Amino acid sequence: MKKKLGLLLSIVMMVGLLAACGNNTTNSSSNAGTNTDKKDLKVALVIAEQIGVNPFFELMEEGIEKAGKDFNVETNVVESTDAVAFEQNFRTLVAEGYDLIITASFTGEDVLRKIAAENPELPLAIIDHVVDLPNVRSVAFIENEASFLLGAAAGLITESNVVGNVVAVEGELMDKYTIGFAKGLAHTNPEAKVITNYVGSFTDAAKAKELAITQNAQGADFIAGMSAVGDFGVFEAAAEKGFFASGQDVDRTVIDPEHVILSQLKGVDAVAYDTVKQFVEGTFEYGAAYYGLADGGVGLTHVTHESVSALNPALTAEDIETLKQIAEDIKNGTIDTSVK
Repeated sequence: MKKKLGLLLSIVMMVGLLAACGNNTTNSSSNAGTNTDKKDLKVALVIAEQIGVNPFFELMEEGIEKAGKDFNVETNVVESTDAVAFEQNFRTLVAEGYDLIITASFTGEDVLRKIAAENPELPLAIIDHVVDLPNVRSVAFIENEASFLLGAAAGLITESNVVGNVVAVEGELMDKYTIGFAKGLAHTNPEAKVITNYVGSFTDAAKAKELAITQNAQGADFIAGMSAVGDFGVFEAAAEKGFFASGQDVDRTVIDPEHVILSQLKGVDAVAYDTVKQFVEGTFEYGAAYYGLADGGVGLTHVTHESVSALNPALTAEDIETLKQIAEDIKNGTIDTSVK
């Protein structure tokens, strides 16, 4: 159930009281305890933006709602128009007595820290980001394993020996993508080079398209979109200029399988589902949990996950077998994909 929450004066007063008094439930261990004896559990997902722009959050919503149905838990997915609304929505959910509140991404960290400090006994979770607090479960992805696999594929695909990365922002957040990709590229094609440019945001498709066209003019015949919503600009450029591209998080090949031939995947729906499942079954633990290739938390279309799109001729069946072996070597530790 999707619900947009407003902040009423009475609720503000209630939240203030809750912040002052705290939560009466006590649990000081790293495990949130069993919930199988509780009735009418309520779990909410609150995010700092609106659902429908980035499919990453749509997948998370699907996972939460499926878990609600499967485990007979009341669920509420709350989207926010801006940062102020996000904090208001989060506080309203606390006031309404939700047993577990989940948020997502680095955009949720600051508010999560406030809520966690004010409600030290309230179970909280954040997906796709790590926040080290005693009452928070962080669920993160080992993106560099999948980006290594994507880079290895790019090394097999490229004929010009020049490939590109159009990346959202510069810094540690995206290093798992760019460094992993570069290491994978070198693994299958040491002669190839990668051009990396940064969009400066996660939503600027026009800038991403411009950068992709520039990279293609510099010889890149495969360009990996790593800019969230900006990737749509990369896909437009690929269709116009005739180069190959890849997307992120969900299977983007369905957009244009002639040009968008791969997608680096995140199992956000499965992780959201598993978070609720663990809470209901009493195996929910605070601290950080990481999902990689071995857990099905990340992957690559046609290699670790099937796609509704046919395999593009740029990748042969032999290439896919090579990539599947690389995936196995990553899982068993034979290949080091670390970014440090």
